[in-house]
Amino acid sequence: MPEPYFKDDHVQLYLGDMREVLPALGVTADLIVADPPYTETSLEWDCWPDGWPTLAATATSSMWCFGSMRMFLDRREEFVGWKLSQDVIWQKRNATGPDADRFRRIHEHALHWYRGAWRDVHHEPQRITTGVIHRRPVTQGRKDIYQRGEYRTGSWSDDGTRLRTSILQARSMHRNGGIHPTQKPLDLLAPLIEYACPPGGLVIDPFAGSASTLEAARLTGRRAIGIERHEPYIEAAARRLAHTPMELS
Repeated sequence: MPEPYFKDDHVQLYLGDMREVLPALGVTADLIVADPPYTETSLEWDCWPDGWPTLAATATSSMWCFGSMRMFLDRREEFVGWKLSQDVIWQKRNATGPDADRFRRIHEHALHWYRGAWRDVHHEPQRITTGVIHRRPVTQGRKDIYQRGEYRTGSWSDDGTRLRTSILQARSMHRNGGIHPTQKPLDLLAPLIEYACPPGGLVIDPFAGSASTLEAARLTGRRAIGIERHEPYIEAAARRLAHTPMELS
């Protein structure tokens, strides 16, 4: 059993390659949140670990995975056995890019993958408060809002909330105090975790980087395990976790 690099009552952080550490831990998680190397730069850490999606399937049946469209298309064969439920767009707002002959890319994808029957996979729809309540009758024969060919009658009223959209806006951490080049903001991670992991459940991040997933899981009442292979990043991540408040303000 590997020794954790950092540990408290809610999170554990391990140093090493996820392909070696995850099997050694022998744990089953409610959710994996993965931000793998996209292999789109020449940076030393930006190297795809072959076979990791198959290994992840041994530890969970639900996974959010960040990536670019190019990454998912290039690696599509490695996701065989996983089923895609949906995709979410992270709109960074303050992103920059090196290419001057294309649209300026200010987004990344987060895809939710699952295995088995959808009814057996935890998914809690995320709603936001609008502050506006509308009430109106539902007319006879009106097709339902999901356009599945079903019809219903009766009345309808809302509670001033709406489902979150599939576009999540959060500022990139690259110029906002991040400790890792691809650090994800908590405002992005929290709704993904709350959607796919029950309160008190276990989240695993096999590419922990700055430990943002661990922090977001802890702040939302989940447990978390992170694995990071690069020691300079795990040192900074451990310091971050040691000084992070234990609950949302």
